[in-house]
Amino acid sequence: MSSSAPRIESRHLAGLVALVMAGIVALSGCGSVYEVPLPGGAKVGENPITVHVEFRDVLDLVPQSTVKVDDVTVGRVTSVRLKGYHADVTLLLPRTIDLPDNARAEIRQTSLLGEKFVSLSEPLDEPASGKLSDGDVIPLGRSSRNPEVEEVLGALSLLLNGGGVGQLKIISEELNNALGGREDEVRSVLTQVHVFMGQLDANKAGIVRSIESLNRLAIQLKEQDGSIKSALDNLPAALKSIDSQRADLVKMLKALDRLSGVGVRVIKASKTSTINSLRSLAPVLDKLADAGSSLPNSLQVFLTYPFVDAAVGKDPQVARNLHMGDYTNLNARLDINVTSPPVLPSLPTQPTQPPLPTLTLPSPVVNACIAVRKQVSAAADRVAKGLPTPPFTKKQKAAIKKRIVKRVMANIDCKNPGNIQAKVARALAQILKDGIPGVPLPNITKLPSIPGVPLPSVPGGLPKLPRAGTAFDRAGDPSTVDVLNGPAGAAAEIGYNSTLAALLLQGVQDR
Repeated sequence: MSSSAPRIESRHLAGLVALVMAGIVALSGCGSVYEVPLPGGAKVGENPITVHVEFRDVLDLVPQSTVKVDDVTVGRVTSVRLKGYHADVTLLLPRTIDLPDNARAEIRQTSLLGEKFVSLSEPLDEPASGKLSDGDVIPLGRSSRNPEVEEVLGALSLLLNGGGVGQLKIISEELNNALGGREDEVRSVLTQVHVFMGQLDANKAGIVRSIESLNRLAIQLKEQDGSIKSALDNLPAALKSIDSQRADLVKMLKALDRLSGVGVRVIKASKTSTINSLRSLAPVLDKLADAGSSLPNSLQVFLTYPFVDAAVGKDPQVARNLHMGDYTNLNARLDINVTSPPVLPSLPTQPTQPPLPTLTLPSPVVNACIAVRKQVSAAADRVAKGLPTPPFTKKQKAAIKKRIVKRVMANIDCKNPGNIQAKVARALAQILKDGIPGVPLPNITKLPSIPGVPLPSVPGGLPKLPRAGTAFDRAGDPSTVDVLNGPAGAAAEIGYNSTLAALLLQGVQDR
């Protein structure tokens, strides 16, 4: 019996080992051992809540791991799943748990080689708000984990083997060599840095305001980006123009310098007279100040004397109701100086009524204007017909003629019409320059000569019509007229503005 009993016990032990091995093999065929839930777990009550926590790395956290608050177990982990590029850990907590809605979650370890658990806590960098409830999610921004032992040992190994620990002695020796004998200078530098940092801290508000003002300036510059770019684009041309006028600017500054000297001499020479004038003016100003409002009030009465506002009313309606023959509250004082023989002052008489306007008949000027208009119209017609058919059309010639007559008659004296042909030529050149609204005109620089206009009233007809302010062709050919250039064109050739020259050289001809 004694030999069979151990044999039976060994058989039972072998069967138990075989059963455990079979269970392990079965579990290994189904999945990883990390997927096997731990036995037991915290009690969460009959009506628990479910909270999801997002972790970037859950390490070796497994289901049935504990959930703690202030190192007190309050719940357990029910599942760990992959959701996108992070882990989604489902926690089962009692409904009576008191945590804010913005609670933090952290994976911690019970000891150096202990199990992992999820620690829940209130936020540290923001005030607590709300209450953690069923279905809430703690995002990645409020979740973290503690470093692993392997990570700490790996970092320490890197520091000790490949880091700079071996060079600390060299660094210490070099620092001693650099600072040895210079302790006072180093202490002074540190003191100055301390004072500088203290000044920065004392002026922190001003520095912040300066930065904010700089930010507002940058925003305004950004809003005016287009104007700044335009100014920078136009700046080279402006500098070029200033450089071209450098000599004139220097002359102007020298003239201003001379003027300032003259002004200083004049001021010094008139200093005494100016001071005396101001001193003499002081009593007058004092009396005006003493008069106060009496002067402006007297000026109001002066304009309406003797019928002041108190007599005719304070508003226009009362004044309009006054009629000839009405009585007003007028107090008059009459002083009569009776001499021998008595002489009485003459009383004012009723002013005489102005004579009625006489009816004036049209003067001979009207007939003169009719005659002048006929001459202007004939000259304008001749000018328009003398324009070349291309590029001018009949419609353009008619419009030019009409505009010439209108412009010349608007600026002519019928009694003294002057040189009609010159005025017609000037009007033609101005019309060719300005154009006619609604009538496109060709852009030309020279026109053929305009023959004389035969008129019965002018012996021999009008001469050829060169434009006033221009001359014949520069080659001296009188058969053509340089309508748009003349002296203005010659001025443009030497660098002056042709438009300005045309205004300044009206009536000037080439010689």
